Amino acid sequence: MPTPETPARPAPSGILLVDKPGGVTSHDVVARARRALGTRKIGHAGTLDPMATGLLILGVGPATRLLTFIVGLDKTYEATIRLGVSTDSDDADGVETARADATALGAIAPVAIDAGIAALRGEISQVPSTVSAIKVGGRRAYDLARAGEEVELRARTVTVSRFEVTGRRADAEAIDLDVVVDCSSGTYIRALARDLGAALGVGGHLTALRRTRIGPFEVADALHEITPDAVLLDAASVATAVLGAFPVSAEEARDLRHGKRLAGAAARLDAGTAAIDPEGRLVGIVERRGADVKSAMNMAEDAS
Repeated sequence: MPTPETPARPAPSGILLVDKPGGVTSHDVVARARRALGTRKIGHAGTLDPMATGLLILGVGPATRLLTFIVGLDKTYEATIRLGVSTDSDDADGVETARADATALGAIAPVAIDAGIAALRGEISQVPSTVSAIKVGGRRAYDLARAGEEVELRARTVTVSRFEVTGRRADAEAIDLDVVVDCSSGTYIRALARDLGAALGVGGHLTALRRTRIGPFEVADALHEITPDAVLLDAASVATAVLGAFPVSAEEARDLRHGKRLAGAAARLDAGTAAIDPEGRLVGIVERRGADVKSAMNMAEDAS
């Protein structure tokens, strides 16, 4: 029990960048963070499959409210696609469903692979992998698939701004492609592997996946282990990096926190929508209402 000599430690609040290892779920990482930081209020932005490694962004305490603005950011992945083998999950964790013969594989020229990849760049219509976290009738698609139920997912429009091959290896059984992908949120790299293999007539799946970037955040800056003394990124710096700063005076900060509009302030929104007070604290996220500015989300004054 805290005493006057040992004051209570303030509840943690901020954003934590974690380099998720393979073989654990995103929920496992959240559970580890809850134990290490001594709080239940932790969430994450953008699930990674157990097979995948790389950047996972956690929100801690009141800063979990910022995850809404992080989850939709564009992302970068490094991956390995295996052409010649299909699986029921479109990745290496699934069961093999088909295998191309050596003749079919040998007939695939590098120029055909390049053309297949080019067709998957830009704004494309993509059907997510059946074994995914998308909900169908209130249930996760992967739960339905594993229960043997037929799953039909709707195509969605995503943007793949970069899809480049950085390495190629081939033998009689498969062609492995190391790739890097820049894409919009909601893009399934497993589906890119599946669709490339289908276009080439030999099938394909993902054997490795690593997320290296989410918006302005890089995996190089992430922690490998979560400890009680882990340094959290403060809400103001994260919101500024994601949304841009909207500097406000102390009086304007008070008005926003009280739900008041800032009359005629909309012209100042060009730089950003993260309202930052003179002390560098995040007041909240603001939005335009005609010529005025109002708060769309407020941070508690003692947690910003």
